[in-house]
Amino acid sequence: MDPRRLLVFREVARAGSLTAAARALGWTQPAVSQHLAALERSVALPLVLRGPTGTTLTEAGEVLLRRADAVAAELHAAGEELAALAQLRAGRVRLQAHPSAAATLVPDAVRALATSHPGVSVGLVEAEPPEALAAVEAGDADLALAFGYDAEPVGLGSLVWRPLLTEPVHLVLPRGAGSGAASGPRVELADLADADWIGGCERCRVHLVDCCRAAGFEPALRHETDDYVVVQNLVARGLGVTALPQSALTAYRHPGVRVVEEEALGHRVVGVAHRPGADQVPATAALLEEIRRVAT
Repeated sequence: MDPRRLLVFREVARAGSLTAAARALGWTQPAVSQHLAALERSVALPLVLRGPTGTTLTEAGEVLLRRADAVAAELHAAGEELAALAQLRAGRVRLQAHPSAAATLVPDAVRALATSHPGVSVGLVEAEPPEALAAVEAGDADLALAFGYDAEPVGLGSLVWRPLLTEPVHLVLPRGAGSGAASGPRVELADLADADWIGGCERCRVHLVDCCRAAGFEPALRHETDDYVVVQNLVARGLGVTALPQSALTAYRHPGVRVVEEEALGHRVVGVAHRPGADQVPATAALLEEIRRVAT
């Protein structure tokens, strides 16, 4: 049964004549008559009786009118809900982000969206890039803030990648560390060949090991944690050295650590990934714009 024809029938029943229904709908009278006739053919029953003074409902028409009212109410409600989504009076965005982005980019972006469009809700899950990208690919998240070292992240698959910023990776040493090359004003990666190292997430560890090998040594990884607060607390107590991206140091900076620039550690590209077409969804597009604004 064609819902449009059902709504035309409903208007005929309410108006009491084909002419009045046509006027209310802004149609021609023949067009209304054609839709009504087609509906009657589809149900194989007469729905209205036509007379010189207008139309009256048959028993079948009375039954259908009750259903038509319910259909009209549901279609109206659906239209209202869709309008709310289109006008950002409602909506939901599921965001996954790695820890340093969750601490630096996300709060300001979500707060700005909540201020401009309070009806849009954002749900954040902290996740490293492999898990975040997989969640978006599977449809369990709408956006993933992720990173790759000197390139886009591995595992994008069919996702759209939008770079946001490039950040340096720094050496992080204990403040006031003893003597030797690591205590001087200029420290290079090779100077820490004999140090104990603290590794981060899997991709961070791989990048660190690759950089150390390029500098001529194999790092001794004594501790592993993807929590940059824990990492800095370990470093501050002299339990190792590490490498952290700028965003992690912006989010938290332990007073007992010393940060040293080292070009040999390269850079990290931070961006956002989404499924093709997701940037056309109003709520998702609005959060994307706020994230881009905060990142610049």
